[in-house]
Amino acid sequence: MFFNEETGYAVLRVNVKGRREPVTVVGNTPAVYAGENLRAEGVWHRSADYGTQFKAAVLQTDTPASPAGIERFLGSGLIEGIGPELSRRLVKKFGGEVLNIIDRESARLEEVGGIGRKRRLQIKSSWNAQKTVRDIMVFLHSHGVGGARARRIYKTYGEEAVAVVRENPYLLARDIRGIGFKSADKIAASLGLSGDHPARLRAGLRHLLFEAASSGDCALPRPQLLELGGVLLGVDALPLEAALEGLAQSGEIIPETHGDAPLIFPRHLHEAECAVAGILSRLVTAPTSLPAIDADRAISWAETRTGTVLSPGQADAVRLALRARVAVITGGPGVGKTTVLRTLLLILGAKGVGPVLCAPTGRAAKRLSESTGLPASTLHRKLEVRGDSGGFSRHAGNRLEGDFFVIDEVSMVDVTLMRHFLLALPDAAHLVLVGDADQLPSVGPGSVLESILASGRIPSVRLVEIFRQAARSRIITAAHDIREGRVPALPARPEPDCDCYFIAEPDSEKLPELVRCLVRERITTRFGFSPDEIQVLTPMNRNSTGAIHLNRVLQDSLNPPRPECPGVDRFGVEFRPGDRVMQTLNNYHREVFNGDMGRIQEVTADPAEVIVRFDDGRSSAYPPSEIDELRHAFAVTIHKSQGSEFPVVVVPLSMQHFVLLQRNLVYTALTRARKLAILVGDPKAFSLAVGNRRHRARWTALTERLARTAQ
Repeated sequence: MFFNEETGYAVLRVNVKGRREPVTVVGNTPAVYAGENLRAEGVWHRSADYGTQFKAAVLQTDTPASPAGIERFLGSGLIEGIGPELSRRLVKKFGGEVLNIIDRESARLEEVGGIGRKRRLQIKSSWNAQKTVRDIMVFLHSHGVGGARARRIYKTYGEEAVAVVRENPYLLARDIRGIGFKSADKIAASLGLSGDHPARLRAGLRHLLFEAASSGDCALPRPQLLELGGVLLGVDALPLEAALEGLAQSGEIIPETHGDAPLIFPRHLHEAECAVAGILSRLVTAPTSLPAIDADRAISWAETRTGTVLSPGQADAVRLALRARVAVITGGPGVGKTTVLRTLLLILGAKGVGPVLCAPTGRAAKRLSESTGLPASTLHRKLEVRGDSGGFSRHAGNRLEGDFFVIDEVSMVDVTLMRHFLLALPDAAHLVLVGDADQLPSVGPGSVLESILASGRIPSVRLVEIFRQAARSRIITAAHDIREGRVPALPARPEPDCDCYFIAEPDSEKLPELVRCLVRERITTRFGFSPDEIQVLTPMNRNSTGAIHLNRVLQDSLNPPRPECPGVDRFGVEFRPGDRVMQTLNNYHREVFNGDMGRIQEVTADPAEVIVRFDDGRSSAYPPSEIDELRHAFAVTIHKSQGSEFPVVVVPLSMQHFVLLQRNLVYTALTRARKLAILVGDPKAFSLAVGNRRHRARWTALTERLARTAQ
């Protein structure tokens, strides 16, 4: 009736010999599948709400013996490649011997229609894995690890899982998605590891540094790290100092002083910053590798070809890109960055120079291709990401091919991805970085674009003039007002040729219904856009105006349950055919990345899979154990929307978002809209966000490293 894979709590309906009706058994078990035999020890309990139940202190399961039990067991999704229909045919063919046949004579499975060699090997492999997993799950469950995580542990460590966990449970926090330091710490305590054990202290400090990296920091000040460590681990400074020293001696951390701040870097982020600074500084001093180009004559020629006359700032940007081996072009919406790129690429094409266009996300790459008329790809695909390891086939020993590289939306690129790209850049290549420095920084660690501009080391042009056609858009003029700290005056009701509105609703509890009404009815009726063209962007995940709650509201309104198209429930969230979803982490094996968006095409039962078609046209099938990589995307956070554009955006603003209300957040949300933007919520929250220019500075030393190379 119910099973929580994380806690192991189960509510079971059990057929008991000698009883006419099934009985209800509740208790904890590592895993449970319909059709299994069950042995339970405990007490009977009568509840006013649930009637008579057997509350089990001990639950033990075993494979079934009867054909009916085996059929339900095999059809429960336990074995990949077998669903209810194939389970029925297997039992019909082999009867009660089917489990032994799978185990010892699997070649005979091909006697059943629909099973070829490939599917038979899949069934056999899955059967062997589940037997091992069952043993591992029993061990891990006794130490508080639920079934879904136990399967991930098995996938990572294989048959050595129990030995690995016994030896160093803190490896789980490093290696297993979904297990953080606190979960690993509980397992360690249940295994008898002491609170001041060096392995625990080092793991805690490592966890704090990686947690900081997930919030954008490349380092933490030493005093702050020790203070956080004391709170997390409950120990004094002296053993923590010793643990830090141990991490430094092993090379896992790099202590450095920048300014007056003694900083502690994880090794990989220290290496990334040093590599980015070193390669960019080398490019600054390198001579051009392009054929001789008279920039002024080339610009005049391009203007004649395109019929567009460049502004002085745009012409300066083109000259810089033709002259410098590395250059930055930055500016807000409507200032002509795309015109600069088109002109530049036209000139390069006439000279036989091969451009390579990249962007951080699939959506951004698609927009870049549409705006320039040339192919563009994501950085991950250009670097040829490897599904087996998450590494890249393109690197310092196998460089990229091309003469002139452009990275658009560079504000989204974190320091680790930038390092990988620069290491793979051909020695003779030119590089142009294009982006809006006023948008939110990257989701990953570092503030690469901001640091590059702040260093003054890399030649750059900032475009500021808003062109006449763009100035007719209230989206663009409002964005520039916000960038300058002015609250734009926006209408609340439809006006001719207006594409940006603000609807006041100070009551945050009423906002979800207002957002639902806008998406489901009002925008469709008044402006003619379909709900599929509308994206809700919100500052945060939590609270009634956060992405989690808004997704529930919008899913029930836009894609309600349909009996003829059942969905699948995962951790209390139902995924239905037609749902808008987003990938929440990089999955190199299936080549989908954090922030990729798509729609569920189908939910299948045989085998159990959720099939998602992503916006770039690719499809990917998710087994039940990997569905938690997906999140509903009827509403997404503004951070997750970076690099994307949508025909229509709806942005709820509430004082619930107080801690995140800042200028670059609202600016980023507004500039995601291509045709229509509707801000809705508390005018006080809107005003507060626009007036709050301060944002938390990230701990990074890239600016200093770049500046130092110039000395």
